[in-house]
This record gives sequence, structure tokens and C-alpha cells, in this order.
Amino acid sequence: MIIGGGIGGLCLAQGLRNAGIDVTVYERSLTRTDWLQGYRIHINPHGSRALHDCLEPANWQAFLDTVSRSAGGFGFTTEQLQDLLRFRADEVAPASTDPADRHYGVSRISLRQVLLSGMDDVVRLGKTFESYEVLPDGRVTACFADGTSDTADLLIGADGANSRVRRQLLPHAERKDTGIVAVAGKHRLTEESLVKLPAALTTDANMIIPARRGFLFTAVWQHNHRTVSAGSDLPSGFLLDDTADYTFWAYADAAGQFPEGLSELPGDRLAGLILDKTPDWAPGLRNLISGSDPTTVNVVRVRSASPVAAWATGPVTLLGDAIHNMTPMGGIGANTALRDADLLRRQLITVSRNELPLIPAIHAYEARMLDYGFAAVKSSLRNARQAGSASRLGRIIFRGTLRTMSALPPLRRRLAATLGT
Repeated sequence: MIIGGGIGGLCLAQGLRNAGIDVTVYERSLTRTDWLQGYRIHINPHGSRALHDCLEPANWQAFLDTVSRSAGGFGFTTEQLQDLLRFRADEVAPASTDPADRHYGVSRISLRQVLLSGMDDVVRLGKTFESYEVLPDGRVTACFADGTSDTADLLIGADGANSRVRRQLLPHAERKDTGIVAVAGKHRLTEESLVKLPAALTTDANMIIPARRGFLFTAVWQHNHRTVSAGSDLPSGFLLDDTADYTFWAYADAAGQFPEGLSELPGDRLAGLILDKTPDWAPGLRNLISGSDPTTVNVVRVRSASPVAAWATGPVTLLGDAIHNMTPMGGIGANTALRDADLLRRQLITVSRNELPLIPAIHAYEARMLDYGFAAVKSSLRNARQAGSASRLGRIIFRGTLRTMSALPPLRRRLAATLGT
């Protein structure tokens, strides 16, 4: 049983079903469109390989058919859009003969639809998990809010950052507020906006590092003509539209730099607030923010999981954000969940083949998952703290380091290899 129909849980379910292992996903949402999310995410080679190995060939091809057409580079710039260091696309993502070893930009909407393909007999909607009980025979029963229950050999909590499965299994595990807040939005790329925005903001991903406070991140989504439609019941609105090209942006700073009640402000007020914070920034950056659709602008309070020590392995385990929730500042959260899904799939296949008992197989999964999962948490938390730093000297040093890397090919190659991994 998998609790939660997010990216990691659905990827695992696809892989288990394709391996002939009986699996059911329990998702609390009532319909598919209740849990659509409209932002672009980056899939790195870890995520690509997991999707390739878990999906059947037709669904893997559907994924490839719906990734972003954008194959831009990555730039570090000042608030005046002066390059500190800019990588070409082939430096960030060297060409590979194997599509499963490449980087991709993908719409969450399209990815979820690919992962749901052919899963009507596996996914149970409207099932809110409440608790579980380990039975004397070693199996586990999950109880749901509607009074029903189900029993299986293994219960996998893939129910996100606020996981109820984790709360019962590891009541000491905490998520901490990093003290960082981000305001994010989407600027639709039309013929008119393409004239107003600098090419760097419509082709590449960028990290803007101002001399003073805050950071701004941008990324581009260019839809493929084969983008998967969520169907006629897709709610209207640009946030949920994955057929429109756009540049995504997110401005982050320490929470104390924002007014009280920030989450209650409408999108136009939020965008205006960021413009007030960036009066001397390059016109192109200000046009990006001011030209965003207000319905897409929202607030994210950045939280991060605290490290968790290994626990006594049993018939309940965790996957993705349910255990190693991380800040969005590294761009690797979804990829780490996909990596979990593929690793756990492989372990459960060894069990199904009678090559390894269940508990030792799960223990091996947990040991590896905790290692790379919390390494990713640490990396993304470091990035988040940099966003909230007010150290003028630290920024001067960082910007100088990037300029030095730009001029030295070995350092340049080393940094390029770490982006998005």
C-alpha cells in the first residue's frame, strides 16, 4: 500500500505494477484535478533514470514527448543582469546518447498525467489515511477516515511533507521553518513579452545575486505540442495551464523582511511588494515581475526536514518528502523522491523473487535513502540560508568567486557538473 499519489508514490506504483507486484495507491484528493500543480520542475539524470526504469515504454515515451522545448543554459548575474558566470546548455547538460541520462524541464501537470496513465485500477481517490496497525503476523493494516481499512505486507508513506504516516512511525521527526520566505509567479511568454524581456530571461535559467538582500531565481517553460492534457475537467486559469510558454520566477529573503499577513495578500500586491524591494534592478527583471499574471503569484514559507537517524525497520517505511522534505532552493526534491521510488522498487523485486526477505530489503533501502536524501536536504538548506543572508561582504566574495570560476575552465567545469544534481 502506498499512501499518497504524488510524483514519488505514483512512480513507485508504476514500477511495481510493471514488475507484477500487487500495489494500491490511496490518495485523499477526490479527483485528479484537485492536486494539479502548475509550475515547471527540473528533472535531472537521477530522476530521468528512475522514470525510465519504472515506466513502461509507452509511458516513458509520453514523458519525453511532453518535456519543455527549452534547452537553455544557466546564468549567475547581478541585479543589473550583468553576467557573473553563464553556462551554455551543453555545459550544464552534456549531450548523452541515452535519453534516460539527460536533464529535462517538465510541467508538474504533464508529469502527473503520465504517472497516472493506466492506473485507474491502482489509484483509490478520496481515501484519507488516519493511522496504521502492525499485526501479529507482521503485516500492516491502514485505517482511513471513511471507516474502511486495508491490509498489506508493506505500507509506504509517500504522503508529502506533512505525512501522517511519518507522524506515527517517527513522532520525533521534525520539519523546521528556515526563516526564509519566497514569492513566486509566472510571466506568460507572448510575442509582446518576448520583446520586453532580455533573451537571458526567456531562454536560460538564472540566479540573480544582488549586492544587498534577497535572491531571484528564474526558469523557462516552453510547452511541447504533445503536452498531456488533463482533460475537459481541468480548471481554468494560467497557474494550471501547461500549454502556455512562461518564465517562472521566485524571489526569496528572510521572513523578517516581509510584512505580517503576507500570505493573505492578492497576487498583484505581492508582485508590487517585490517591485518595491527591487527599485534599482534591471528593467528586464522588473518587467518580468510586473508582467506576471497575478493569479500565479503566491507565497511559499520555506521549511526543511531535520536529520533523522535510522530506525528499527518494520513493515512501514517512507519515501520522498514524507521523510526528507527539503527547500526548493536546490531543485532536487522531486528527483530525490523519484530516486527513492526506483530504489525501493528494485528492493521489492528482490523480495518478490525470493532473493531477500522483506525486512532486510527495506532496511537496505532505508539506509541508502537516508544517506543521499539528507545530503540533498543539507545542500538545499545551505542554498536557502544564503538567500536570507544580509552579509554584504559574503555577497562580494561569492560574486567574485563566480567571476573567477568563469575565467578558469577547470573550476567552471566542476561547478557545471553539480548544477541540478
